[in-house]
Parts: sequence; structure tokens; C-alpha cells
Amino acid sequence: MSSQPLSREEHWTRTDSWLFWSFGLGMLLENYIFSLSSVATQWVPMPKSLQSLLLAWSPLWLIIGIAVAGPLADRVGRKNTFYTTMALYGVGAIGLVFSNQYGLILLFLAMLLFAAGGEMNTIMAVSHEMMPHKHRGKTMMLELNFINLGGVILGLVALSTAYQHVAFQRAMIAFTLLAVLIILFFARRNTPESIRWLERTGQHERARQEIERFYGWDEYQARQEAARRATEEAQAAGAARKRVGLPLKLFTTLTISFAGSAGFGLMTYVLGPHFFPKLNAAIILVATGTGFVSGFFGLWADRLSRKWLLLVGYLGSFLMTLVIWATIPAWSRNVGLFWVLLVLLNLFVNVGYLTEDTLKGEVWPTKRRGTYTALVRFVSIGLYIATIYITQNFGIHAYTMFNALVWAIGLAGAIAWFVGGYETGKGASLDVASGEWEG
Repeated sequence: MSSQPLSREEHWTRTDSWLFWSFGLGMLLENYIFSLSSVATQWVPMPKSLQSLLLAWSPLWLIIGIAVAGPLADRVGRKNTFYTTMALYGVGAIGLVFSNQYGLILLFLAMLLFAAGGEMNTIMAVSHEMMPHKHRGKTMMLELNFINLGGVILGLVALSTAYQHVAFQRAMIAFTLLAVLIILFFARRNTPESIRWLERTGQHERARQEIERFYGWDEYQARQEAARRATEEAQAAGAARKRVGLPLKLFTTLTISFAGSAGFGLMTYVLGPHFFPKLNAAIILVATGTGFVSGFFGLWADRLSRKWLLLVGYLGSFLMTLVIWATIPAWSRNVGLFWVLLVLLNLFVNVGYLTEDTLKGEVWPTKRRGTYTALVRFVSIGLYIATIYITQNFGIHAYTMFNALVWAIGLAGAIAWFVGGYETGKGASLDVASGEWEG
């Protein structure tokens, strides 16, 4: 063992790079698959009722995957859960090529979505546990930004094959998924199990082996020391003294997660099939493309306040949706104005979305992080399913106003956390963010 002092700075390592790409590509595939239902509404003829079922299929099977994978990741480990989801991805992608009937589309989409739900939930839990302390917020938000990139890629594939035979479009979508999956599998072969999870579950010998193999003892100790110093500084400054109970954590994460899922989903995946079927792929591309470009604000995530970002994101989304509702007569006659308003809306949506997805994975204790994150996502996305059916017969005015009410719910959660919560950004350690500093 090196005699190098433990107070040295933590470093970004090759293992961290593999982890970052592993998590980022996992996020990319999650939204790539989630967006498929919207594109698949054009694959076979179907009435409005079956179209609504197909649109609801994505959140439905996503939450089933979340419900299974959350507790599974806490029980068998993060890495074993990843191998399960990747196997399902492979089978589902191959099956999608042959999905020329409505029932087959539902079957193989269900398999892919189940895996996607488990994949994203596990990433949201484990990224906080494994990335270097001083890069924790930054890497989480940049990984989440791959979600937008997944939508961009699907939108591009769908647009480029829109005038080809449906079978060709299905095949191109499936082969693109498989290509990303191969890269993802290779990346995950070069990553460890969560050391924090191993230690919290009493597997200390395996934790030591993973540390020596992937980090080296000195580097890992430097990371522990950096997180410890951050916790002590927060305690000394009084930043970590505010005790926040489970009710406020659940209220905040449920409301902001619901609004992030339903508010974005209704305006990105449901708006096109219901009102503008010829613009559907373009709406997905513009919304997610705006999110991807604007998502690079995450580079400063470790310096910024999560409380302020939540408030700005949800307040801006609410107000922009009201503007879109008030100007329906204008943008109905001018498609250019529609695209401008959609871009402006998604700038605020993305600020709130990346922040809430970061927050809802960091405020829980390590031994229950996967389970609580899954609970929040299960409930919030389940409610999104209800909004698809509630709005299926709405006109455009009622539909847009309903969307504003959804954002108002998220804004209530952001305000509650701004007033009663504590700061999990600005360099806060995971012990502070999760409340584990209290012992």
C-alpha cells in the first residue's frame, strides 16, 4: 500500500469513464424505447382506443420494470440487475423486427419497456453511489441528458425512414438499438459493483476486491476523504442541520416526478398522434433535441443550487404552457410560431426534468435507494398513464390547459422543497443529500 497521504485530491479514472458511458448509454436506450410507442402508432391501422392503449403501453410497462428492478437492485446488486435488463433488450429488439401485427408490437415493446424501466431506475440509484464526489451532480445530469439524445436518435431514424416500408423502419429502429446495446455491454464489462452498496450490505471482502481492481486503495480513500470533508463542512456551516422527514421527501419527489413525466409526455409523445400525426416524429425530434442542447447546463451542476433549478424549471414550464394555451389561435395558423413556443417550453422543461431526476435518486439512504426511487417513479408514471386516457377526447384548448395544471402540481412540489427542503447541490456530499450523515 502506498504511503501517499490520504488528503490528496480525488482523480477521474478510467473506471469513471466506463461508468459514465455505461450510465449515459443506458439512459439513451431508455428514452429511445419509451418513444417507440408513439412512432409505432403508424405501423398498423388502429382505432383511437387501441392508439391510446399503445401510447399508455410505454409508461405501463416502464413502471412494472421499475417496480421489479428497484427492490431487485437493493437485494442482488446494481450490476446483476444491469445484466438482466441488457438480456431483455436483446430479445426484445430482435422480436421487434418481426412485429408486423398489433399484438406482436405490444409483446416485444412490453419486454423492451420492462427492461428500460429497470435500467433507468438502477442508474439513478447507482450513479450517485459510484461517481467521484466532486463530479456527482455533473455526471448525473449529463447522464440524464442522454435521455434527450435517445429521443433525438429515434426521431432522426423515424423521419429518415418515414416514407419507406413500415418493415424497413422497424428493422432500422431495432438494429440501431442492438448496435447501442453491444457498446453498452462492452462498457459494463469494465465497471465494478457499487462499493457503497457492497459495504452497506456487509460484503466487505468483495468491496475491497472491487476497490483494488477498479480504483486502487489510495484513490478510493481519497474519495472517501473528500466526501467526509464535504459533510463536515456542511455540518459546520449549518447546511445539513435541517431535518427533513419522509412526508416532505415523498410529496416533493412524487409531485415533481409526476409533472416531469406527464407534462413532458403529453406535449411530446401524445400531442402528435392525437392532433398532428404528420408532425409526430418532428415533435419528438424538436422537443428532445432542445432538451439535449440545453442539458449541457449540467456541466455546472456541482456549483448550482438544486432548489433554485427546480423552482425555475417548474415555474417556467407552467408559465410557458399558459402562453401556449393563450396563443393557440396564432400558432394554429403559423407553424413556425408553434416550433418556437415548443422550443421555449422545453428549455424550462429540461431544467426541471434533469434536476428532479437527480434529486429523486439522491435523497434516500443507500440500502433503500433503489426501492424508494422505484416507488416514486412507479406512482408518478402510473398517474401519467391516467392522463393519457383522461385527455384522449379533449380538444386542443382543454388539452393544453390540462397540461398547465399538471405543471402547477410540479410547481407545488418545487415550492415545497424550496421552502422546507435542504440543499443537495452546490457540492453537497451524498451523505448530506441522503440524510445518512445523521447516522
